[in-house]
Amino acid sequence: MHLSTGDMLRAAVADKTEVGLKAKDFMDSGKLVPDEVIIGIVKDRMAEEDCKSCGWLLDGFPRTKVQADALGVKPDCFLMLNVPDGELVKRVCGRRTDPLTGAIYHTEYNPPPEGEVADRCTQRSDDTEEKVMVRLKQFHENIDSVKGEYKDCIVEIDGTQKPDVVAKSIEEAIGSKLEKK
Repeated sequence: MHLSTGDMLRAAVADKTEVGLKAKDFMDSGKLVPDEVIIGIVKDRMAEEDCKSCGWLLDGFPRTKVQADALGVKPDCFLMLNVPDGELVKRVCGRRTDPLTGAIYHTEYNPPPEGEVADRCTQRSDDTEEKVMVRLKQFHENIDSVKGEYKDCIVEIDGTQKPDVVAKSIEEAIGSKLEKK
């Protein structure tokens, strides 16, 4: 199961849950949601039957050593997609979402179809350069301690390659780690 912490948080905000209300101010300012909030969300989701029986792929978690320690399980593989900060800013700031279908586009790399679809696409409130830079600063402050927790299973991948090449590298990395298990 693909578990995106961002998707889980945005759903909690949209549903106006207690967690969503706590997380909203942090997300709107581009900051990381506090460890205790995000840890609870992730652990609750990982306890669901589909994750227990099929496994999971965490996307955006853990982002701090506290989160890594709280995970309570050792993953088979920890993937680190390496992309320069400037490219990350460009990717995030160009992202657009079709609120009707949920499809994600990019103003440069994958523009929405012109007309009705393009007209209704929106940019997330936290997809501004200012807010991305806040997240990147927090990322850089924490990444070495997180990587240290997974030094035995980390695989670093060049995330600047074409999407199909990155996807193949990810598949191969996961396959290789699972073979050794």
